[in-house]
Amino acid sequence: MGKQMKVFAFDFNGPAHLSAGLWRHPNDGGAQYTDINRWVEYAQLLEKAGFDGMFFADNNGYHDKYRGNVDGALRDAAQIPANDPAYLIPAMAAGTKHLGFGITSSTAYDHPYALARKFSTLDHVTRGRIGWNVVTSYSDSAARNLGTGTQTAHDDRYEIAEEFIDVALKLWEGSWDDDAVVRDKEARTYVDPARVHEIGHEGKHFTVPGIFLCEPSPQRTPVIFQAGGSPRGVALAAQTAEAVFMNSATKAGLKKQIDALRAKAVEFGRDPSHIAVLQMVTVVSAPTDEEAQAKYQDYLQYVDYDGAMARYSGWTGMDMAQFNPDQPFKDVETNAGQTMVNFFTKIDPQKRWTPRDIADYNGIGGTSPVIVGGPETVAAELQSWIDETGADGFNIAHAVKFHDVEDFVRYVVPELQSRGLMRTSYDGDTLRETLFGAGQSKLASDHPGAAYHHSLTTQAK
Repeated sequence: MGKQMKVFAFDFNGPAHLSAGLWRHPNDGGAQYTDINRWVEYAQLLEKAGFDGMFFADNNGYHDKYRGNVDGALRDAAQIPANDPAYLIPAMAAGTKHLGFGITSSTAYDHPYALARKFSTLDHVTRGRIGWNVVTSYSDSAARNLGTGTQTAHDDRYEIAEEFIDVALKLWEGSWDDDAVVRDKEARTYVDPARVHEIGHEGKHFTVPGIFLCEPSPQRTPVIFQAGGSPRGVALAAQTAEAVFMNSATKAGLKKQIDALRAKAVEFGRDPSHIAVLQMVTVVSAPTDEEAQAKYQDYLQYVDYDGAMARYSGWTGMDMAQFNPDQPFKDVETNAGQTMVNFFTKIDPQKRWTPRDIADYNGIGGTSPVIVGGPETVAAELQSWIDETGADGFNIAHAVKFHDVEDFVRYVVPELQSRGLMRTSYDGDTLRETLFGAGQSKLASDHPGAAYHHSLTTQAK
């Protein structure tokens, strides 16, 4: 019996996410993305199955690199249309009791003061079940449409993110004492002013001198997720993240990434066990291996080359239409997604990848590994990823929206639970407790945010 794994459903508030062309499949539920009742039913299903949470990717821009326009992305619904996932959370939270919710917000286009208020509100209304996925954004279209003009250089984006998180932590952890809200009717005092403090932040990118708007929420700070694969991204995760999403094509590659992250966490004075590592995978399951393989072969018929290239061009920041689909292309430096550019050479350094090879690989589940099989095959493979890499769990992507994860619940979850690899009940009430154990609703003492809770909330005492 292996260790119990953490499991999130990976999704997107739009008709299609990573897989290209699969929105056309008769079982795909992407057209229901605007139906709040569908999302609530889905959340309830995940909670009944014992999932840790639902994680929403998001993007402030759209894919307009392929052939120099957005047409390919629009035709294949390649992460467009895209609604804001934050507005789904209150309804799903009202329909569940334990399921957590991770949503993506960008340090490039949000402001730490406004973002801190948004997540405190969500933490209140979910009763402590919210997480923030920190992204620095890569899209030139977002830079144009949000008024900043051009994309900030990669390392500069991470410098901004570091300060952004620092400001947010000061607001969440240090501005209000735990007992600031007194509700003393006789003294006509709802909040004791002596227990609310200005954070006095003056930095290179942000000046936030005052107090926070929100009283402390159940977790105070939302669970901090991060997914950067570059050296700067790894450093940011090691310093501040509590859960890290990784996407390695091989177990050996994932183990190397995890070992590097945990070593870096130790350098920052953190216990590496305080960071949960989740590998992205796409699972195609059925009652038997043969039926799952038949389903996968059926899916392959729907893969759309232009849709895959629209996504990949957006992720890398280069127009893949400039390359012959059947001739190997040479890696180039890009200000957008260097991780994506290098991804395929790491899978197979000896292979001369062509755009068509990449489209075939990306067509089902984007760049994630794809596991195809019946319950025992899938469970055994997931367990091997945990055992051989040291990962803590998975972010489960889909090819066919709603349907694939529902089949995972139907076929694979009972097998995982019978092996003791997945929970049958929840400990604690908050997302942080779900991830790290009952009684651990607040930041660990070795997290940099915990220092602000001590220093700022005791300055007037």
